[in-house]
Amino acid sequence: MVDEGGRTGRLYSSNQRRFERVTSEFNSHLAVHYDQICASDTNFHAVIHAQPVHLTYLSHIPRYQDEQYMNTHLLRWQPETIINLPEGIGFIPFRMPGSAELMASNVAALRKNRIVVWAKHGVMARSDVSVKRAADRVEYAETAAKYEYINLCAGEAGEGLSAAEIRAICENFQVKQTIF
Repeated sequence: MVDEGGRTGRLYSSNQRRFERVTSEFNSHLAVHYDQICASDTNFHAVIHAQPVHLTYLSHIPRYQDEQYMNTHLLRWQPETIINLPEGIGFIPFRMPGSAELMASNVAALRKNRIVVWAKHGVMARSDVSVKRAADRVEYAETAAKYEYINLCAGEAGEGLSAAEIRAICENFQVKQTIF
């Protein structure tokens, strides 16, 4: 719980917890919560920080460090991905864990995206509906990255959904997107 004024807080925990101290990226977590609560009428907001293997691996490959390239290659594997991540997956170049630069980049990226890749590190996803919704976003993005990884291993034999097919899906489900 953050105390009035935002300078101090209390950590409520359990004797059965699996950690000894909060993550070094706690500033990024808290800043995203603060930003989203201030920008909306919600009184609930959840963030998840994770290190999904395939998304993190792809973030080490230079061409996937371009947000447009990453999105057009990841969102092509399943119709549900564009429906659930219509603004795509954000990307933040490598920043020192726990740094003010990572925190500021993360807040800005999560204003326009529901999930962001932290290059060579992991992801953060957010939801003002539920923790499960934030976890679902990580799962959709990681599944797309796994398909892309498999495709790379197979010599890029698969083509995925075409841009026209994705636009048709969006039209059918009234999804507004600007990636395809």
